[in-house]
Amino acid sequence: MKPSVVLALDIGTSSTRAAIYDARGERLIETTAQVQYPLHAGTDGRAELAPGDIDRAVTQVIGGTLAAWWKLRRPERIAGIGVSCFWHSLLGLDAKGRPITPIYTWADSRCRKEAEALRKNRAEEIAHARTGCMMRASFWPPKLLWLRKTEPKLFRAVARWVSPAEYIQERWCGAASASLSMASGTGLLDGRTLRWDAPLLRRVGLKTAQLNPLSDEPATVSAARAKEFPELADVPWFPAIGDGAASNLGSGAVAPGVAAINVGTSAALPVVVPAGAGAKGMLAPFGLFAYRVDAQRRLVGGAVSNAGNLRAWALRELKLPENPAEQEKLLADRTMPAHGLTLLPFWIAERAPTWPEEIPSAVVGITQATGALDLLQALQEATYHRLAQIAEGVEKAAGRRLTFIVSGGIQHSASALQRLANVLGRPVYASSEPEASLRGAACVALERVGNPLRAPKLGRAIQPQAVAARAYKAARVQQARLEALFKQSKSHFSSH
Repeated sequence: MKPSVVLALDIGTSSTRAAIYDARGERLIETTAQVQYPLHAGTDGRAELAPGDIDRAVTQVIGGTLAAWWKLRRPERIAGIGVSCFWHSLLGLDAKGRPITPIYTWADSRCRKEAEALRKNRAEEIAHARTGCMMRASFWPPKLLWLRKTEPKLFRAVARWVSPAEYIQERWCGAASASLSMASGTGLLDGRTLRWDAPLLRRVGLKTAQLNPLSDEPATVSAARAKEFPELADVPWFPAIGDGAASNLGSGAVAPGVAAINVGTSAALPVVVPAGAGAKGMLAPFGLFAYRVDAQRRLVGGAVSNAGNLRAWALRELKLPENPAEQEKLLADRTMPAHGLTLLPFWIAERAPTWPEEIPSAVVGITQATGALDLLQALQEATYHRLAQIAEGVEKAAGRRLTFIVSGGIQHSASALQRLANVLGRPVYASSEPEASLRGAACVALERVGNPLRAPKLGRAIQPQAVAARAYKAARVQQARLEALFKQSKSHFSSH
């Protein structure tokens, strides 16, 4: 029998990537392929993707990866396909499996009023205890209620609601299931019974038949696709896991007390814990999430919507150098919050730990001396302060002090890693894996074909600088006070 490799696919909100990984979990770099596509955003909170863009991107990256694999002429066979996909987004299909809606991403906030209605009379606390999800604009229930209200004809025409990952699997295999991981990010899965949540389905006007069956069992690449890509004939396609779960697996943050901090377009800080309810029967503390890696493992943590997207905005709008080396040089000596700015980084409706969807972004403290670099630094710090708040909640839930492994674009910036360590007041370890989510997809496939991997060894710790850590702790108090002030005035903002 030939030794085996796996094909990994990472479907993101801005691009899709693919690569071949060997039995040791090492990426064959030559086989890496990536295709980008646009997010369609609007001032009303719209944040959509076109299903066709993702469908074409997946075909292109798989084709590119397999072409590069063929050129290597290696003896292994492809034993499985592992997939990572962004959580929370939904797509409506007709009876023939064709898209009739755009992909409404986690960032789409047009359903804020419906989310607010779902939170009345402690309903959010009750639902969170069952699902591990908040009743907020990021999740399916508010979006479904919003569509039912604003697009009733379209809502009735949808035969099935699926994640983008399920749509792609169906396109390649002829059938798809909702993995426990992807389903856990919808807000419609009962995390205790691992079944679709009947009370919430009734609330949003859906029947179980309008959702794919729940299963982590693979499908097989269809004959038509295998004819086009013979290397994939009879290869199992494992249902996708959420990108946050994949990041933990790929970076090696799987042991008890090891949290992954992934800073990409958005950012998250989760820890893998055994299945079952946590303290007081809760899946996660209120404000944090409890998703699934699989039937045996939960993922507890929090995510923020504003991270790399803010950096991209700042570079574009403030006319800062686009070259990463130039940026690093400019920020290298800025280890203290000496700019005097306090920010609420809510460019997109924010999530954990406080879910301040009704509060606008704010920059306080600008003077004539404030420059573009001050704003860039302050934006980065503001995101890290949110992650520090999440870290405190996760540590309380885990009942132990955490170790932090950092992945995403941040891991290539020494100044950003040092600033994160200073804000957390704790050492951080840069992941040795440059493509954590993609490798996480490979880890799923390797596990399922009987080849589980050991977590990579931790590298050098980036230690916090004591003086800077104290200054950032004080700055975080200022950020919390500013948020509290805005929250007291939320009625003003909701009426304008």
